[in-house]
Amino acid sequence: MPLKVATINVNGIRAAFKNGMADWLKENPEIDVLALQEVRAETKDLVDLFEANPPIDAKGNPGKWFFSHDAASAKGRAGVAIVSKTEPIAVRTTLGPDSFDSAGRWLEADFKVGSKVVTVISTYVHSGEVDTPKQVEKYKFLKAMQERMAELIAAGGFAVVVGDLNVGHTELDIKNWKGNLKNAGFLPEERAYFDTFMNNQGWVDIGRAAHPGEPGPYTWWSYRGKAFDTDAGWRIDYHLATPKLAAKASNYKVHRAASYDTRWTDHSPVVVDYAV
Repeated sequence: MPLKVATINVNGIRAAFKNGMADWLKENPEIDVLALQEVRAETKDLVDLFEANPPIDAKGNPGKWFFSHDAASAKGRAGVAIVSKTEPIAVRTTLGPDSFDSAGRWLEADFKVGSKVVTVISTYVHSGEVDTPKQVEKYKFLKAMQERMAELIAAGGFAVVVGDLNVGHTELDIKNWKGNLKNAGFLPEERAYFDTFMNNQGWVDIGRAAHPGEPGPYTWWSYRGKAFDTDAGWRIDYHLATPKLAAKASNYKVHRAASYDTRWTDHSPVVVDYAV
């Protein structure tokens, strides 16, 4: 059975719907699971917005959305959600030790697809800032994430970690990589975690597998200057799949807006089909 999974940093769910996300949903009715980051709203806001835009089946009948949401500890910050056409059989939000605050940044949902279980994880890694406590928190999160991802890959099942991971793994992932060697998002210490994910643990970067040796395709562009128009972007929104699930992946697509003024977030949705 096919499972179409989209990941989107919405940069505030209320603003996204105000600026055109509802139209994008109508244009992409086949999406089964939406992993959202930077929701920055209450669960009620999320539910109200999506219920006003129900999924439509092949016969044109309205369906129902199911919601999993982990809001951030600090109101109006971060927040991850998974909105799906089928109800997950289990949801988890714990990551790292009890003393570690991962609220609003890590959400796991298990879906029964035929006879198999697929785990979809929506995650939002800290943006970080060099030589500040923000960067310390980013490394703490990446370490906890690395430990959990080791467990998931060892289980040998179908799992995919999607979201805004706020790190460009290689020089192919940032247009202006030379100018960012000392900036958060492209630091050697950050990129080393991604080496571990892909090279040591065995996760498959579906975007890079679909575009080997090519720059991009980028998924985020600054609102400043002409970054979008000149495609001076970063590829920081990922689908990282276990080998078993990666073997079922196809149709990787970055839904880049047609023009700067038609964007409804500063990121683009990244969509993949998994023929589980």
